[in-house]
Amino acid sequence: MKLNIGLKKILFSFSALACLSFSAHAVSKSEAAELLQKTEDSTSFYGTDFTAYYEVTQEKPGEGRSQTFATIYRRDDESKWTILITAPYKDRGKGYLQTENSIWFFDPADKRFTFTSSKDKFQGTNANTSDFAPQHYVRDYEIEKTEEVKLGSYECLLFTLKAKTKNVDYPMIKLWVTKNDGLTRKKEDYSLSGQKLRTTAIPSYQKVNGNGKIYQIPVNMVIQDNLKGRKINGKMSYERTNISISNAVLAKQDDAVYTKPYLELMSGK
Repeated sequence: MKLNIGLKKILFSFSALACLSFSAHAVSKSEAAELLQKTEDSTSFYGTDFTAYYEVTQEKPGEGRSQTFATIYRRDDESKWTILITAPYKDRGKGYLQTENSIWFFDPADKRFTFTSSKDKFQGTNANTSDFAPQHYVRDYEIEKTEEVKLGSYECLLFTLKAKTKNVDYPMIKLWVTKNDGLTRKKEDYSLSGQKLRTTAIPSYQKVNGNGKIYQIPVNMVIQDNLKGRKINGKMSYERTNISISNAVLAKQDDAVYTKPYLELMSGK
């Protein structure tokens, strides 16, 4: 993956993002609810399967950079997804499968499937496996507060969401959503005590045609772990994971792609 454009540009620079309040038009509760539903819908692909190539780059301050390459298949209508790792060589053939409300990790070294969770980290990065799946903001959270803000040049609605259920990765999240299109631009994940755990930025989106519809898919997602880091030259630097998405296709895949035998078969190639 090419990162010569610099993480600062991809991240919008976390430290430099200006969030200024504005109130040109007060958003009603119903308008906020509609926008949040639109935001949730933008993370899903119903009526078709989604396939894309993911490059996941992990940066640990003072330790360097590592990369994982994977092909991801999603069938959101049936809450199924498959992740097949293609590189590096030592991890090639490993994979993840969600089916029947269970997530499994497959390691070709011992040809075993191990039960895992949506909260578990993907290949030791700052990304959870749930980051690769639809986000259920309306189903799992209630709107505690909304505020109209500017995020850089974007006019956004800032949602503070509290979980309705314990079956979520984070009990509270803050979500910056552009008012004109309902796309997520920034997300902060919090603990029950209110401690900020992660910050995610989505600087840009790509338009992909499929199933007679135009979908907006992130070009990059950058996840910063606000708990893991170290001081370098007197300045605190945090671990970051950059997820680059390319070659997105919206078309039906064979049913076998979402099965354990598929991962076992592909691990030998």
